[in-house]
Amino acid sequence: MGIDDITLNFSPQTLALLNGVLAVMMFSVAIDLTPADFRRVLVAPKPLIVGLISQFVILPALTFLLVLSTAPRPSIALGLILVAACPGGNLSNYMTHRAGGNAALSVSMTAFSTVGAILITPLNIAFWGSLYDPTHAILHDTAIDPVSVAITVGGMLILPLISGVLLNARRPDLAGRIRKPLQLLSVAIFISFVILALAANWTYFLLYAGAVAALVIAHNALAFAGGFGLATLTGLSPFNRRAITIETGIQNSGLGLVLIFGFFGGLGGMAVVAATWGIWHAISGLALAAVMNRTVASR
Repeated sequence: MGIDDITLNFSPQTLALLNGVLAVMMFSVAIDLTPADFRRVLVAPKPLIVGLISQFVILPALTFLLVLSTAPRPSIALGLILVAACPGGNLSNYMTHRAGGNAALSVSMTAFSTVGAILITPLNIAFWGSLYDPTHAILHDTAIDPVSVAITVGGMLILPLISGVLLNARRPDLAGRIRKPLQLLSVAIFISFVILALAANWTYFLLYAGAVAALVIAHNALAFAGGFGLATLTGLSPFNRRAITIETGIQNSGLGLVLIFGFFGGLGGMAVVAATWGIWHAISGLALAAVMNRTVASR
């Protein structure tokens, strides 16, 4: 049985648990934000605009070129496209801080890309997926509804974002007490969830992970390179460049899994790509942050 023909085991209860975990992770990021953070970004919006272009235009375009040049199995190709269409992942904020980058810009990018994902994520999946005939066929058979995707993204990410900002604005003392423990707890829960999900599908994962590992590593490297290249070409400072580089390379693969199991029936290649991304981008992001941190310290 080929990877395009398998579906991974993900019960409705497990999917609901993942939704809850992602909501908690988004809330833990949001309690770092205040309305003043958004106002500061609007006063000097260039780094944010560059970052969002890197996230939602450069990365999907580079992904499409990767798909064209390597011609992977259709479900793998669509998995790469879907991951590239997701907003930045929550781990990017911690990694940017560790890298000596602009953590406030990173958090703002996560927030704005999450809001923008309501419209841009389904549009990017439909646009880039339709340009490649093998993935166009999957999209045609799936008949994905952009409105349903938008509702899923909104309910899972936007509501926790708004709630976290409001809590930080009205009860900063409480937000300060729970911020660090909640961030650590949410990351630990997410990692545990990914491990348990992989355990339930371990045979398939071992069988097919090798088929996507090289592509995922190359894809992630392209993401980092695209963010770094655009930030450099637009003349941003190293402080902002580090944030945009990491933010572009750390994708919300958990959201990708929700979309895959909610709208694509757990299609094997897509799910293995998203799960492999979830593991690899944490490793590569932490390694890159350590390198950047040493570069800053040596100056």
